[in-house]
Amino acid sequence: MQNFSEAARQVREQPTAPVPEIARGPRIPDTGYLVEEIADGIFWVSDGSYQMMFLVTGDGVIAVDAPPTLGHNILRAIRGVTSKQISHVVYSHQHSDHVGAVSVYPGDVPRYAHRITAERLAGLADPNRPLPTRVFDDTLTIDGLRLDYHGPNHAEGNIFIHAPEQRVLMLVDVIFPGWVPFSNLAVSANIPGYVEAHDQVLAYDFDKFVGGHVTRPGSRQDVVTQQEYMADLQATTEHALSAVDLPKIMAGTDPANVWMTFRTYLDAVAAMAADELVPRWIDRLGGADIFTLPNAWAMAEALRLDYGSMGPFGIAD
Repeated sequence: MQNFSEAARQVREQPTAPVPEIARGPRIPDTGYLVEEIADGIFWVSDGSYQMMFLVTGDGVIAVDAPPTLGHNILRAIRGVTSKQISHVVYSHQHSDHVGAVSVYPGDVPRYAHRITAERLAGLADPNRPLPTRVFDDTLTIDGLRLDYHGPNHAEGNIFIHAPEQRVLMLVDVIFPGWVPFSNLAVSANIPGYVEAHDQVLAYDFDKFVGGHVTRPGSRQDVVTQQEYMADLQATTEHALSAVDLPKIMAGTDPANVWMTFRTYLDAVAAMAADELVPRWIDRLGGADIFTLPNAWAMAEALRLDYGSMGPFGIAD
């Protein structure tokens, strides 16, 4: 078995495909962050990988999320465009990479989240993620900004944040404009819900999309393109579940080591799917050569466990 350092060296030395133009975003200034007005009163803030947004209203500033990589730069970005004070804070979901700097906001302003997000945060007891003060179950509107919950996708409690007047929609860790989804389908809690979220996004009226990652704001076309990738991923991986020769794998592994048999089979399924998918997507979405393999692995498990496509592990005679 390879040691860690050898495996890490091979990963570092593996050539990667050029990043396609669709995945490139604006240059990040030397300040370490970029702020852009993407619609009337709505500002997108990015460090080139993570993003959040804030809305300037007649009553103040509604801040949505606070990635730690942006931290106090969020406050600088807000001060750079308005003298109004932060009046509301919104949690998209509970994950610390997107809300782990909420503590930089004033502690006396109301903090909004879905009820499940509030429950998860209560169990985590992270001082950098203070508990929401106002929770909702289905829909809540704050000064023109609508918060909707359509069920679990990337995470339980992950919400859709819609500014209908400005035609802006935010949904974090589901759509990655210009890029394939992050590894293992963004490590999502509910992959059928993650897949369905694409249709749910397209049911909204919007021009600009904020996904929490990566290099630029998105558009409706970015959602359509990722939905096409997901459909291709699902169909190609489902075919591989049955096409991989399980008896051959079993003959080549220790029959007493069941986990090795499963791992070898699932790795082979993912590899077969990725070998087909990567050439089709390498020039269309950034990172197709990096994360399609783990995305196929995650899809294979979702197909087996959620969708019931068991491949050679179907009902025995």
